[in-house]
This record gives sequence, structure tokens and C-alpha cells, in this order.
Amino acid sequence: MKKLIKLTLVLVMMLGSTSLFAQKFGRIDSQSIIMAMPEFKEMQTNLESLDKDYRENLELIGVEYQQKLQEFQKNYNTYTEATRNIKQKELVDLENRAQTIQQMAQQDLQKKQQELAAPIYEKAKKAIDKVAAAGGYTAIFETGTLAYFNETALTDIAPMVKKELGITDAAAKPAAPAAK
Repeated sequence: MKKLIKLTLVLVMMLGSTSLFAQKFGRIDSQSIIMAMPEFKEMQTNLESLDKDYRENLELIGVEYQQKLQEFQKNYNTYTEATRNIKQKELVDLENRAQTIQQMAQQDLQKKQQELAAPIYEKAKKAIDKVAAAGGYTAIFETGTLAYFNETALTDIAPMVKKELGITDAAAKPAAPAAK
């Protein structure tokens, strides 16, 4: 009976160790995958356009403020006390309006970025999941988040995920930065 228990234990340990070696592990830099997606580039273009609209609006308010300030300074001595107060209030109102627009712009840009990014991240995750399941991977590790891993022991699944997403190497190259 003891021999049978020992034999069973040895057999379980051998099977357990071989199943450990049969596991497949992969790695991926999901951020580079996401940045290579056409949807990400489209998102950036939309956000830049929205940002440009807000900046133009703020510039118009700035020009209006400067004109009113110059007029106020030029005619300060000729204004009555009541007119001075009204003109000063107009300047303060313009400053407040500019600050409000700036705060709204930041909030809107963040909200829009989250709104546009969510489906992109979801699409990338589904592609990673599909490739991992098809390849029989036990775990996929995000490159750069582990303190150490043996790169040769992990399969980089990025090329397979890019293929799943329809990203070619030519499309994956980052565009040249826009001139400002």
C-alpha cells in the first residue's frame, strides 16, 4: 500500500512538472500596438482639432481684452467714475470668461479623449485575447511592467496581434511630428 501511495505521488509530481513546462507565456507592448492603430491616429487628429478650436476662441478673447485694456488706459482720465467702474468690470468679466473657457476646454478634451480611447483599447484587448487563446498561451505579460523576465522564454505576440488588427509595418511607423 505504501508503495502504491509513493508511486502515485511520484506520478502526480511528474505530471505536474511536465504540465508546468508545457505552459506557454507571451509578452506584448500593448501601448505600441495601440499607437500603431489607425483609430488612434484618428483620435489624435480629432483631439488636435478640438484643441485648436478652443485655442482660437481664447485668442479672440485675448485680442478683445487687449483692445479694451488699451482703450481703458488711453481714456482713463476722460472717463467718469461710473464709466471707469463699468470698463473695469468688462475687463474682469473678459478675464473670467477666458479662465472658464480654458477650464472647460481641459475638461472637454479629457472627456473626449476617454470617450474616443475606450473603443480603441477594447479592440486591442479583444485582439490580444483572441491571439492568446488561439496560441494556447497561459499568460501574456505586458512588456516593461515586470521587474525581470527572460525574453527568450516569452513569445512576443505583438506581430500576431498587429496582423489580427490589420496593422502593417508601414502603418505602424509613427508619423513625423506636425510642425507648430
